[in-house]
Amino acid sequence: MWKQSLGVGDKTTSCLPPLVLYPLISTPWPEPLGPSTHPDALSSTHPDALSSRPHPSLAVVLGSRLKLQPALDVEKMCTPLLLQDRVSLVERYVAGFPDLQRRLLGLLDSWCRPGFDIGVVARQHPQVTSRLERLSPRVLSRRVLSQLERLGLDPALCPNAATQQRLAALRYLCYKRFVERSMSQENWVDHVQGLVGREERPQEMVVRLLASPGNEAVAAQCALGLSVPEEQLPATVAAELRRLELQERVARAPLEDRKDDYYQLPIAREDIHFLASWEDLARHEEALLQPGQVVGVDVEWRPSFGTGGRPQASVMQLAVEGRVFLLDLPVLSRPAGGQVSKAFSRLVSRLLSDPSITKLGYGLAGDLRSLGASCLALAHVEKQLWGGLDLLQVHRQMRVVNMPAGGTYEARGLRGLSLLVRQVLGKPLDKTQQLSNWDRRPLSEGQLVYAAADAYCLLEVHQALSREPASFSLSEDLARSLQPGCSERPGAREPPRLQEASALPWQVPVAEREDAAPEVPARAFRVVCDNMLQGLARSLRCLGVDVRVLGTNEDHRRAAEVARQEGRIILTSGLPYHKLRAQVGAGRCLWVDCSLKARQQAKAVLRHFNVRVTHADIFSRCQACNCDQYLKVSKDMMKQLVRLSSRPEGPSITGDEATQSEDIQEAGSAPEEAPRGCTYDPPCRWLEATDLRAGAPATLASGTRLQLAGVPEGVLRRPGLRHFYCCSGCGKVFWEGSHLCRITSQFSQILSSASSSWKQS
Repeated sequence: MWKQSLGVGDKTTSCLPPLVLYPLISTPWPEPLGPSTHPDALSSTHPDALSSRPHPSLAVVLGSRLKLQPALDVEKMCTPLLLQDRVSLVERYVAGFPDLQRRLLGLLDSWCRPGFDIGVVARQHPQVTSRLERLSPRVLSRRVLSQLERLGLDPALCPNAATQQRLAALRYLCYKRFVERSMSQENWVDHVQGLVGREERPQEMVVRLLASPGNEAVAAQCALGLSVPEEQLPATVAAELRRLELQERVARAPLEDRKDDYYQLPIAREDIHFLASWEDLARHEEALLQPGQVVGVDVEWRPSFGTGGRPQASVMQLAVEGRVFLLDLPVLSRPAGGQVSKAFSRLVSRLLSDPSITKLGYGLAGDLRSLGASCLALAHVEKQLWGGLDLLQVHRQMRVVNMPAGGTYEARGLRGLSLLVRQVLGKPLDKTQQLSNWDRRPLSEGQLVYAAADAYCLLEVHQALSREPASFSLSEDLARSLQPGCSERPGAREPPRLQEASALPWQVPVAEREDAAPEVPARAFRVVCDNMLQGLARSLRCLGVDVRVLGTNEDHRRAAEVARQEGRIILTSGLPYHKLRAQVGAGRCLWVDCSLKARQQAKAVLRHFNVRVTHADIFSRCQACNCDQYLKVSKDMMKQLVRLSSRPEGPSITGDEATQSEDIQEAGSAPEEAPRGCTYDPPCRWLEATDLRAGAPATLASGTRLQLAGVPEGVLRRPGLRHFYCCSGCGKVFWEGSHLCRITSQFSQILSSASSSWKQS
């Protein structure tokens, strides 16, 4: 009867595919279960019959189809799948059963408690291939809190997950305050108190929440910021605190001393207007809706640091020539349907829908979505936008010709709008107030000035780009879009995609570009990259380019030395571009845009230098070490080498978990036959027994040890696989798979047709 409930024996329909049904039917079940057994007997007579099945996913599917979830142990059923990171299947299993959902969240929350070792659970399920990297407390806590929010449950049900999120938030705050130094002491203390609750003394929180091993550095930073007496701290935290106090005395510098390093608001303080009433809106409505003008738009909200809930927009900034208006969103948008709320939503709708007014933003769509989430009357406000210009899209396609010399901000990792302002106007934005409490009223003087500058700088950047678009290598179409009145409604014309942007002449100043460089074969093209371009280096090596990458401790001067000694071209994303170009000469140094993905960077570099890439060049060089010498290993010899080599203890690796197959076979994908037409067969000699050291079968005569731990057992059993390849430089092992055709497809536009090592099947 239980087979009938699954649709087994029905010639017209089947509830489960044959691949799932076969193991369930063919596997012997404990007596007295049989084909005529009622489904309820599976849980009442043999409660462990399903949870002890050798295929956890099949057991869960069977339990779901028979509606046995309430009678089965949710922990036994779901733990093997959770270890495999098959969360979606587990969520479907408990869907519709609130009690099981709570018990599942309780199980995950118990894995988030301090000191818990998930490896203990994994060792209890040796038959399961675990993905423990996806089960760290930080990842689990985010997943648990997300599920709590989706199900509308009280976060108090999962205290360990909440604690982990608070710890992560505290670490981030300490990094911003004590390492990056981009947050004021006042804002830092305010956020710390917000994380632990105003009713709780922060000093006690530091000792209680951060007392676990491994948190000493964060605890000391919090203790320093909150002036916790040293005698209240554990000895390890107190020692770290003394070190920090010494470091703080040396590095402390008043914020005022750095004021001249940043963009300064060019308008007077009295020209910043805070609007918090219907009267305020009516008084300034004419100035905001002036036809033909340009308006800078920005939105600020209090950061939540991932502790639950969607942030609500707090302040909307609107900048016009000579003035900035800060709109108090909590007051103007509530109550929904009230007089003030209607006046506010009507004003914003008129502003955004007027095509004669150019609205500037940086990530404008995201700001408008945040605004719509905070004000019900503006729920779909982004659809009303007409005449908008997102400077983020412009930033992705521009190229700075005369990059100003770096200052103290060079090491701070400028990005986003701050980087754009620095590239166009010469100085970056001071982001010290960015992570402040924007819900607090009244706003501090620093917050008011920061909010005004964040919007007003958009006007000045727009003016500079409009005056000299050629100075930033902007295309003619993009330059025309910068003119007032030329912006379009979203959807009327898609903005240039990143793939198209990568083909624009952003790499070097226009004056330096030549008509057509002579064609260079990929294997003859030699470059040296700084250590910020690791992804680009791997992409170029994948196409056969000889790439040297600077070490972490090597500065840019080393790049010039390598370029001169080895005849290489320098690829850099750093500020010393002009210095390096002066040392190696024009045409031997290229500035690469880090906002592009590695694949897009590689295409642009190859096009710029007119590098000819053929199918034979793909995977002709090891992406890991840059070596171009491979050895071919027969399948039988590989089996022997794997068997003889010592494997690390722990869960066995199956074909589904190929983590080392990064080149010919794509990392992390299941081993599979290469698609038809994509057979890899490069010219290289076979590995022989004489190539291996005696007594060390997995080591080449050169001393290079083969990386056999990355060869999944499932690959060794694959019928169509005939041989493997190993890099003679680093010992990395590769095999043929789907990644070959995928790379060919991704770089099809730059591949040249030529005789290759490929064989058409």
